[in-house]
Amino acid sequence: MKNNNKDGFKVNEEGKQFELHVEGQVAFLEYYREGEKIFLTHTEVPESLRGQGIAARLVKSTFQCAKDNGLTVMPLCSYVMHYVDENPEWGDVLSEGYRM
Repeated sequence: MKNNNKDGFKVNEEGKQFELHVEGQVAFLEYYREGEKIFLTHTEVPESLRGQGIAARLVKSTFQCAKDNGLTVMPLCSYVMHYVDENPEWGDVLSEGYRM
């Protein structure tokens, strides 16, 4: 998967997670992939970074990465689903059944 690796965003394919490196810490979004579909399963932000919009930045970068790689997103994580509800402009990367 192409990784634009800008602004601290990184695709960790070995660890099966998207990462956002901030202030020496790592927020991550776990995933698994089946063909051209990517299932986003869990978002985690270190406690000291919470409330700063880090999770939103991470999901936005993840969606952009999926789009750049021609992948369809399946949001299984509750935070990702909330993000989709708040940011309908990403509807074009979502799987048909997940369009909001």
